[in-house]
Parts: sequence; structure tokens; C-alpha cells
Amino acid sequence: MKDILIITNYFPPETGAASNRIFHLAEGLQKYNFKVSVITPLPNYPKGKVFEGYRGRFKHTSTENNITISRLWIYASNSKNKLLRLLAMLSYSFSLIWFFAWNKIPKTVIIQSPPLLVAFTSVFFLRSKTRKTIVNVSDLWPLAGLELGAFKKNFSYKLLEKIEHFNYRHANLVLGQSEEILTHVKSLYSKKETFLYRNYPDFSTPLPNPEIHNAEKIKMVYAGLLGVAQGVLKLCEKLDYSKVQFHIYGAGAEQNAIESLIKNQPDLDIVYHGEVTRQLLHQVLPEYDMTIIPLLNRIYGSVPSKIFEFARLGIPMLYFGGGEGETIIKKHGLGWVAEASNYEDLNTVISKLDTSKLQSKNRIRIQETAFENFGFSNQLIQFIKLL
Repeated sequence: MKDILIITNYFPPETGAASNRIFHLAEGLQKYNFKVSVITPLPNYPKGKVFEGYRGRFKHTSTENNITISRLWIYASNSKNKLLRLLAMLSYSFSLIWFFAWNKIPKTVIIQSPPLLVAFTSVFFLRSKTRKTIVNVSDLWPLAGLELGAFKKNFSYKLLEKIEHFNYRHANLVLGQSEEILTHVKSLYSKKETFLYRNYPDFSTPLPNPEIHNAEKIKMVYAGLLGVAQGVLKLCEKLDYSKVQFHIYGAGAEQNAIESLIKNQPDLDIVYHGEVTRQLLHQVLPEYDMTIIPLLNRIYGSVPSKIFEFARLGIPMLYFGGGEGETIIKKHGLGWVAEASNYEDLNTVISKLDTSKLQSKNRIRIQETAFENFGFSNQLIQFIKLL
């Protein structure tokens, strides 16, 4: 049985795409006879407060599904203040250094990036000729931050670029969840070994609902993080509600603003359901006519994992984010696309929707497409061959 360590910033009981991705990877490797251990902070995402049951601890160790999980101290914060967020990453990095000093580290390590600083700490202290270091890249930082308007091309940005390049240079293998990520890495280090590792889901799939669209309005749903990058608040403000009723599930930085908007403008046909478990979400989502996947701005390298999850549930999608995600929707016939950041085009697309595409025949086809093209097990087997 081969030992393998995964270092991540997110893991259950935290929710969200990042947590789900690493959990399925750890669980999948364990099922293929790897002895898997995980290092992660004390759970605090997305609210920036350590969960009850974990507070007041420097370290919490448990074994769950035969996976050893070491949860380390972090100065938890989701503040918009960049210094406080930096302090949070530094605190976890120092906890990692302490862990590395006092524990035997396996010869194969998978390191999640971003956060860049956490990945840098792990790569810097664990790089060795006798150890295989794998960097798993889900977003291209600092480039994504620049496109979101969080960074300017100043000294700090250039420093983050140097950290990013250091991580790639010293990795034996770089995983990327999009072709754009791998293209970026190859443009820096042409001989670097890379592997496309999409965030494919791994869960039991219900059959799509029978004919469900029979109301005057289309029931459109968003489910996921209510963060700045997703732009759900602006979406609420810009949607034309003459044809849609908009349902929202999730939590995050924009939650309070969205709740205030609904309270202050009750004429907007929006229903906010709060945050629910992923299991419950999989039960309720098929009841809706369609889902929307928005990004406030097109982000190079970003492919929302919701595409693969919703396809597996057989839900038609309206993609509003541009880039590689748009290409996937078009290539596999998973729904509709609207030009990124163009709300006039978005409302035009909604007004012209062919409602026959919301019915069970098309939903079954979408689900079959997901089974054929977005298989978690097949991807994992190909990855294991590289270990």
C-alpha cells in the first residue's frame, strides 16, 4: 500500500467545489489501495470562523473513511482586508512548517493551489529528489486576481508571479482543471509534465424528473458560492423577471447584500433558500427547469465545476461566463450560452429559450453525455498511472 499525502486549504465538513474536489480525490485514491492522509486547516470556510467542535484547538486528528485527516490551526478570516487574509494564509503556512518538522512525510505529495502561499510553503519545504511533488492547480493566481480587479500589476503582483513560477518549476507533475491552465504552465515550462484533471463529480445519480416545465415562468436556479467572482448580486439586479423566477442556494460574501436586495425590492421574483447540504441539493435541483452558471468576468483558466455536477443531474444550463466553460457547454450540447458580462444578451437568450429543451428527453440526453464524457473513475485511473 503506497502512502500519499494531500495538502489542501479546504476539506469537509466545509462545503463548496474545492472541498468536494479534494474529498473525492482522497476517497478515490483510498479505494485504489493508497494509504491516504490529508492536511487541512481547522474548518472555517466560507464564513471565516472555525466550526463548532474544532474551536480552541491547535490540531485535530481523525480517521474518516480510512483517511487520516490532520486539521491544523489557522487564524480564520474571510475579511476583505488583504492584510487579514494574508495573516490567515501565513498562520496556516506556519502550522504546516510545524507539522513537517515533527512528522514523517510520504514520498508522494499532492499540493492544492491556490492559495499560492500555502502551496509555496509546501513545495519549498517538501521538494526533494526522492519525493514526487504534485501541484494541483484549480485557478491561475495571480492572473485570475488581476482579471477580477483584486490586483494591480505592481510589486506585490510580480512577487506572487515569482511564487507561482517557483511552484510549477519545482513540481514533478502539474495537474490543471482546464486546458487553459495547462497551456499557461507549458508556456512557462515547456517540458513540465502536466495532466488534465477536471473536477468531475462522483455521486449516485437520480433519474431526471419527468415533464416539469408547465408554469407561466421558467424556474431558474443558482446553486453555489455567493462570492464576488460569481457576481450573483449583479445578476439579481440585471435579470428580466418577465419570464423567470430566480431561486438561489448558497452562502458567501454577497449573501447579506442579496438578502437586503430581496427585502428592499419585493417585486423582484427571487427566492433565497439559504445554504443546504450537497446531498439535499442533489435532491432539489432536478425540480427546477434550468440552472444558471455565472461569472462576473471571464477568468482565464477557470472552468466552474458546476458544469459537470449539473450535467450528471441532467439539468439544462445557461452559461454566462465565457472562456473554456462556454466551449464545453457548446461542444456537449448542455444548454445555452450568453456573452460574458453582457446582461442585455443574457436577457435576450432567456426570452428566446426553446422550452422543449427543458423536458425529460433532453435532460436524459444531458445525463447520458455526462456519463460518457465526465467520468470520475476513468480520469482517476489515468492519473494513478502517473504516480
